[in-house]
Amino acid sequence: MNDAWYAAADEPALVELDAVRGLSVSGLGDPEGPEYGAAVEALYAVAGAMGTPGMPPEARWWVEDERPPLEVPRAEWRWHLFLKAGGEITAGQVERARDAVRAKVPAAARVQLAEFDEGTSVQILHHGDYAGEPATLARMHAFMADRNLVPRGLHHEIYLSLGELTVLRQPVMRVDPGGLEA
Repeated sequence: MNDAWYAAADEPALVELDAVRGLSVSGLGDPEGPEYGAAVEALYAVAGAMGTPGMPPEARWWVEDERPPLEVPRAEWRWHLFLKAGGEITAGQVERARDAVRAKVPAAARVQLAEFDEGTSVQILHHGDYAGEPATLARMHAFMADRNLVPRGLHHEIYLSLGELTVLRQPVMRVDPGGLEA
């Protein structure tokens, strides 16, 4: 896992990221709920059937609500779970792996090949569990504000060590002080 994709510091930093490809499942609901759990199981079942290396789980989050995300009930959170590919994978490989595990893991039918490009992003390494994330996110957002950066895209988390180390990432764009895109 010696990969810049997973490298984050204890202080916010601006990074440039390349496009990535891997397995994804999208859903709605509390990350401690049954749909989320079934999606995680499906991702790892399909990855295992493909013989791909075990990469850290990732999630890209959003809400369809005017309120700040942390004020929205977790049951209304939307997510794309993701496992980065350790090598080249094709849609055909994903389809065959889904078919191989679908009888035991019905949610495997939802696993898709996905690619996304976050480009310019701000990221920080969060130490601790979810309850401590708001303070780390506040530091990240202060860093962004100081540099005239605003969110562009989905909030992204990479779970390096469940409950201990999480890369928090936000794709960004620069705006001039008047609020226009620079």
